[in-house]
Amino acid sequence: MARRPLSLSGQGPAIWAVDPWSPAAGGTRQLLTTTERSRLAAIASIVQFRKGAVIYREGDHVDAIFNVIRGVVTTYKKAPNGNEHIAAFLLSDDLFGLSEEGRYTNSAKAITPVAAYRLPVIALRSCLSRSAELEFHIICKLCQEVRQTQRHAFLLSQRRAVCRLVMFLQLIEQLQISRGEQMDEIYLPMDRSDIGEYVGMTLPAVSRAFRSLITRGIIKVLNGRHVRITDRNGFEKMAGDSIETSGIAQNPSS
Repeated sequence: MARRPLSLSGQGPAIWAVDPWSPAAGGTRQLLTTTERSRLAAIASIVQFRKGAVIYREGDHVDAIFNVIRGVVTTYKKAPNGNEHIAAFLLSDDLFGLSEEGRYTNSAKAITPVAAYRLPVIALRSCLSRSAELEFHIICKLCQEVRQTQRHAFLLSQRRAVCRLVMFLQLIEQLQISRGEQMDEIYLPMDRSDIGEYVGMTLPAVSRAFRSLITRGIIKVLNGRHVRITDRNGFEKMAGDSIETSGIAQNPSS
C-alpha cells in the first residue's frame, strides 16, 4: 500500500448520488459542497493498492473508511471452505468500510489497481460532529453498500443464468448513471471470473450467458470490457421479469 499526503486546494472525496428531484431521468448531483470536501481533505490521505491487495479483513478493528478515486474494490465474505463470496462492487466515488461494534462487517479487496482517500475514523467522527448535513451525506453514501447487498440477494434468487447476468449488467449501468457517466456503453472493469463469483456462476456459465444475450440481439460486447445494449426493450423486460418472478417490487431510488 502506498500513501501520500493530500492537497488542501478544495479537492477531496467526491460523493455523487442519483438526484430524485432532477427534471431529467437519471440526473445526478454532488452530495458534498466544496467546503465539505475541503473538510474531509484536511483529514484524508491518498492510499494506493495493487490488484489483488486486501484492504481490510472482516472482523478487523475499524480505523478508517475509504472513498474510491479510481479502480474497483470488492467487499466479500469468506466461506468456511475458503471460497470468497462477493457482496458488492465499489467504483469511483463510492464509500466503503461498513462496521458493526467497531469491526468491519466484510473484507475488502482491490480487483484492479486502486487509489482511494483514507479517512481515519477518529478524525472523521470529530469532523462529522460539527456538521449534521455532512454526517447525513456520509451515512447515505455508506448505505449504498447495503443496497448492493440487497440487490445481490435478489439476483442470486434467479434460476436462469441469463437473468442473473442481465440484472448484474443493469446494476453496473445504474452505478454509472449515479456517477453521471455517459450511457452509450456499460464498462465492465472486472474480469469475468469476478462476475462469476458475484452472480454465483462458473466461468463457462458466465460465457454461455453472454453468448446467449449476444445471439438474441440483446447486447453487443466490444473489446471484452464494453457492453452495448442493442435491444433496450428486451433487456428491460428480462430484468423486469426477473424481479416479478422473485416477487420483488423494483425501487429505482434504492
